[in-house]
Amino acid sequence: MSIREVMAAEDGVETMPRHESMARLTFARFLEHRMAVASAVLLFVLVVLVAAAPLFAGALGLDPNDVDLLNRFAPPSADHPLGTDELGRDVLLRLLYGGRVSLIVGLVTALIAGLIGTVIGLFAGYFGGWLDALLMRITDSVIALPLLPLLIVMAAVDLGKLGLPPDLATSPETSLYRIVLIIALVGWTTVARLVRGATLSLREREYVLAAVSQGAGSLRIMFGHILPNAISPIIVATTLSVGTIILLESVLSFLGLGIQPPIASWGNMLNNAQELIYEAPALAFYPGVLIFLTVIAFNFLGDGLQDALDPKALRR
Repeated sequence: MSIREVMAAEDGVETMPRHESMARLTFARFLEHRMAVASAVLLFVLVVLVAAAPLFAGALGLDPNDVDLLNRFAPPSADHPLGTDELGRDVLLRLLYGGRVSLIVGLVTALIAGLIGTVIGLFAGYFGGWLDALLMRITDSVIALPLLPLLIVMAAVDLGKLGLPPDLATSPETSLYRIVLIIALVGWTTVARLVRGATLSLREREYVLAAVSQGAGSLRIMFGHILPNAISPIIVATTLSVGTIILLESVLSFLGLGIQPPIASWGNMLNNAQELIYEAPALAFYPGVLIFLTVIAFNFLGDGLQDALDPKALRR
């Protein structure tokens, strides 16, 4: 027991471990951000709904890819709560299964990009010198590239001409993996710069210098001492990037270069609905609203986490 805890116990004052009090303070500050709390609730409900998509399909006795040309553009009913699309497919089920794909792309891509940026930022900030200069010039070069045209070019590359078997190159699953890969390859720069800045500051702290003096290796210092103390900006940057990634995937799918049918995503549902905007505007309204709400929710959630994890505010 620390001296502070002993003195508080003698005075009859209850104490709690420092990490527990900091966690409670962080949570309390997050609750003060009403839009962030509302966004977290909205995202939780959305995740539960898309995760329960097979249950909805079983309850309705339908498959999201079942085509019924005799039931095209059906209005909402008990059998089809949101109606059907131009091929007679259930809109509600396609929205739920499309949300699965869009959210998985956003979350997985953000995690991969965050991992790449974290490693690059740690090595650049800790070792400095020529390695720092090289990695940061690469980062600056990626930032300077026009993002959307670059993604369009990368997504339009014919994988069959790169040596992949034709069946694999044209499979819908390959289009999903390719979107995750190409967005992750250009989406790590913000995390890299944030982690580098945090590492430059943390590597001069007493506990890091003590670890160096005791002979700890560079990897142990970076991942065991510096990374845990730089986790806050990583969480914030990764959370903020999820909404951007979902939006990029939707744009590419809307242009016909992203997730390919029969796999549904909110982006390719918008793409399919663009020629039916006057005949069936609801087919564009539903995925558009879900994309809008999800992107805004992740942005507000990132803002709330940024305020809650601000070290200056926590110290005050």
